[in-house]
Amino acid sequence: MARMTMGLAPDQLWQSINPWRFFEKANFTGVSINLGQSGNPQAEQAILDEVGSYGRQLGRIGDALEVLMAHVDMATLTPKEQDALTALRFQLEAVRKVKARNGS
Repeated sequence: MARMTMGLAPDQLWQSINPWRFFEKANFTGVSINLGQSGNPQAEQAILDEVGSYGRQLGRIGDALEVLMAHVDMATLTPKEQDALTALRFQLEAVRKVKARNGS
């Protein structure tokens, strides 16, 4: 009896999957990032264009908070309040280090 084979499947049943290949072909021009709902998107865009980025605005707020924290008597605060200010001081210091490293 003759044996007959049919090639209905490939010899190798595996496929290399590399998710990064998507980015080689993707086109990201004209990307728009929506950071959430805004009560007045036109005013928000004008503020970003004319006043400064969110990072710049937060930086100024951080600078002002450091001035105020320098005048706070930590002994009059609860431990939770002291921890909040200490955490903020560490975060502001970390931001300063990153800015110094990046020439800002």
